[in-house]
Amino acid sequence: MLFKQQALLRQKLFVLGSLAIGSLLYLVARVGSLDRLQPLCPIDGRFGPRGQDEIPLRALQFKRGLLHEFRKGNATKEQIRLHNLVQQLPKAIIIGVRKGGTRALLEMLNLHPAVVKASQEIHFFDNDENYAKGIEWYRKKMPFSYPHQITIEKSPAYFITEEVPERIYKMNSSIKLLIIVREPTTRAISDYTQVLEGKERKNKTYYKFEKLAIDPNTCEVNTKYKAVRTSIYTKHLERWLKYFPIEQFHIVDGDRLITEPLPELQLVEKFLNLPPRISQYNLYFNATRGFYCLRFNIVFNKCLAGSKGRIHPEVDTSVITKLRKFFHPFNQKFYQITGRTFNW
Repeated sequence: MLFKQQALLRQKLFVLGSLAIGSLLYLVARVGSLDRLQPLCPIDGRFGPRGQDEIPLRALQFKRGLLHEFRKGNATKEQIRLHNLVQQLPKAIIIGVRKGGTRALLEMLNLHPAVVKASQEIHFFDNDENYAKGIEWYRKKMPFSYPHQITIEKSPAYFITEEVPERIYKMNSSIKLLIIVREPTTRAISDYTQVLEGKERKNKTYYKFEKLAIDPNTCEVNTKYKAVRTSIYTKHLERWLKYFPIEQFHIVDGDRLITEPLPELQLVEKFLNLPPRISQYNLYFNATRGFYCLRFNIVFNKCLAGSKGRIHPEVDTSVITKLRKFFHPFNQKFYQITGRTFNW
């Protein structure tokens, strides 16, 4: 009887030991896979020689964790000083276009360890009341970051607001400017759909898209309708070119960012002089949402808000044809100015 009990005890100890060793081997393998999937490389190129200006592991931890607390105002001045954190003016701004994919672009660029995003639209340059508060007010709206990281903000109203180009130029004449565009008619309908949803939430009625986009008196495209005006990209860009050379702009294909985001993000990395860090590992397609979601690491994933990807109402095909014909010459000029051609 004693012999059987000892044998059973040895068997239990063997099983427990095997489980412990197996768990240890799994953790070692998982850590190795994390290093392969999400290499913590030095930020080189414009950030200095390799080894001098590395962003250590704790920088990424702060970016995803403690930096969030700092943005909420929960950090002391001593903590900020110890970690060498600063609130920097943006070195790049996503200036538009509304309903072009500005939020998706900002969130995807935030995958890069050298990029820190302003979570909210600041509306500093397009809002007279905010602009009157001064540049230090604007700076304090920026997230905490490390000195070698780039702060990026997005406010799509900047692109179409007349005063903005000059105001941004006065802040930083060499700033990088990102414009994300979609096929103009699709963008206009998306713009309308967002407004329509807001009206419906308040139990208010709203005109059909066709009635807003087409002037009932002339039966021509209604250029006074804001959704139409916003889609005339070249008119707005020409105003910006009075202050900035075309080399300081990068045009992002918003339609392609939805279906094939990585090549577009790689082009932006190059434009911002960032070392390539965003990979296919960071992007995975969510079939339920119909969009690509973001993978920061093995633990932290993020999808865009449910308000993205609203279903557009059906629009009369003759109106769509009329709008596309109207936008065509403006599109051709936009291609010529930017050097980027789309199938619009």
